[in-house]
Amino acid sequence: MTSSNRDHWQRVYEQKPDTSVSWYEATPELSLALIGATGIKPPAHVIDIGGGASRLVDHLLAQGFAASVLDLSGAALGVAHARLGAKAGTVEWIEGDVTRFAPAQLYDLWHDRAALHFLNQPEDQRAYVRALSQALRRGGFAIIGTFAPDGPEKCSGLPVTRHDAASLAALLGPAFRLVSTMRHTHVTPGGGAQKFQFSTFERV
Repeated sequence: MTSSNRDHWQRVYEQKPDTSVSWYEATPELSLALIGATGIKPPAHVIDIGGGASRLVDHLLAQGFAASVLDLSGAALGVAHARLGAKAGTVEWIEGDVTRFAPAQLYDLWHDRAALHFLNQPEDQRAYVRALSQALRRGGFAIIGTFAPDGPEKCSGLPVTRHDAASLAALLGPAFRLVSTMRHTHVTPGGGAQKFQFSTFERV
């Protein structure tokens, strides 16, 4: 990742309402369902990678989970921080690049909806796996959503690397066991359809 990536996402959230971006979800129903399916219970600690202005953190707090949100864009984190009001003080906000993330603690669940697929260079992908391996406790779960092989080739004007469960499993390596995978069609605020795949892995 470079400073230009950070600048790109800063501009997106400084120039557009968060409800107008293509990845916006009023309620992150699928993510919540997948988290529930792992069987983890509050007060387990969930980190949302690339969470930015996502509303997932609102629901995690409401359910009693401990929550952390990592994002390149301080502007995106600021949107969520302002929305949560006094509750924002209970969240660990991390402004930074996941490929340079050095976790200071272990998490029970790593959630990533559409961050990994922006990493197109092998060295960045390896750095992502290194951060994930350091951050997630053994027996914890990683839920990773990316554009599917027949999904968009770009998002927000940036190229992406599309994945299926097999390519993710190969990338993550033997320390992660594939638990489940599914396809999902996300409908954007503009009415477009984006093909995603979501896979859940257990850290072994």
